[in-house]
Amino acid sequence: MDELTYAIGDVHGCADALESLLGRIAAHGAGRRRRLVFLGDYIDKGPESARAVAIVRGLQDADPDSVTCLMGNRESALLEAVHDPRRTAAWIATGGDRTLASYGAARIADLPAAMLAWIAGLKTVHEDGLRYYVHAGFRPGRRGIDPSVRARLWIREPFLSVDYDFGKHVVHGHTPCYAGLPGRHPYRTNLDTAPLRTGRLTAAVLDRTSPAPVAFLQSQGD
Repeated sequence: MDELTYAIGDVHGCADALESLLGRIAAHGAGRRRRLVFLGDYIDKGPESARAVAIVRGLQDADPDSVTCLMGNRESALLEAVHDPRRTAAWIATGGDRTLASYGAARIADLPAAMLAWIAGLKTVHEDGLRYYVHAGFRPGRRGIDPSVRARLWIREPFLSVDYDFGKHVVHGHTPCYAGLPGRHPYRTNLDTAPLRTGRLTAAVLDRTSPAPVAFLQSQGD
């Protein structure tokens, strides 16, 4: 049977929602080959970053050919703080304190080296035959993958307000949809449904017949 791809939006330390959504994915895709693409932001803001990262890493370790993990801006901000202590306060103030607490760490230097190495090795973009997957988005005006890593991790405008055809459908997160529903647009789909606020972590169901999602799954509690 044809493979299904499940693209998963920003987790932000909501490990219970992640486990719930993975259960729904398993049930939905039973009997079919499936690929998981995580769009980043596993850490910060939510209460269980350590467990969320452990779940995602466990899936990737078990089947690296079928699990793709992208970097989000929160992972990037942590790495910046690791390499430049002047950025530590900003990272902590925007949710990094919850990540430290989840690891029982008093400071960045106490975070597990293996976790930091895993984050440092994450890609910032992925593509298949019909879609680009990225955390934040691309700059309109150039078809194909944006060469700017900064844009892939952080962009909002003008990506959000300009309907631009990049040549493939763009599946992204980063900008919260506080109504708890994914954002559907002509050339892109936004999967950040702000699970910490809404209780809804979202996955897009993608197949080989249509660039846009054919369905969505959400964590229990929706």
